[in-house]
Amino acid sequence: MQHPESPPTLAALFGGFFWIGVLGFGGVLPLARRSIVEQHRWLSAAEFTDLLALCQFLPGPNIVNVSVALGGRFRGPSGSVAAVAGLLGAPVAIVLVLGGLYGRYANIAAVAHGFAGLTAAASGLVLATALRLAGPLRARPASLAIAAAGCVAVAVLRLPLLPVLAVLAGVGVTIEWRRR
Repeated sequence: MQHPESPPTLAALFGGFFWIGVLGFGGVLPLARRSIVEQHRWLSAAEFTDLLALCQFLPGPNIVNVSVALGGRFRGPSGSVAAVAGLLGAPVAIVLVLGGLYGRYANIAAVAHGFAGLTAAASGLVLATALRLAGPLRARPASLAIAAAGCVAVAVLRLPLLPVLAVLAGVGVTIEWRRR
């Protein structure tokens, strides 16, 4: 994948993440990946998957961590601020307005049914994103095995997430260190 010849400007970081925040409201990871990898070509698919994996270890929402890391990579602290401000500005305003409206109209059946439909759509987005993120891992069978082990440990065996991540991170680092 070809990266941009020059790093994105602060305005480009703000604008790129602003549209991710507006258009991907409620499920921004699929849109963020498409925007960062396919549209802007700021990262390759493998770089995005690696960055997301790192950001999942950090506290806070993954996409916010991605915006901080990506903005910082290209423009330092001011790039991080621009990316986060772009990502969160519109959704915060939208949530405040919708929260007020929901508080007033939550008892209407159509509103409750609408939220049930949104739940199903969000679940589909999560599954589609997981499958798309696994794509670059096909060339790395050990990474696929680690991802599968994590899913089984947390979803099936109901083991606590943080210890599972700690163990699997150690396994992944060891495998990559030996491979190189």
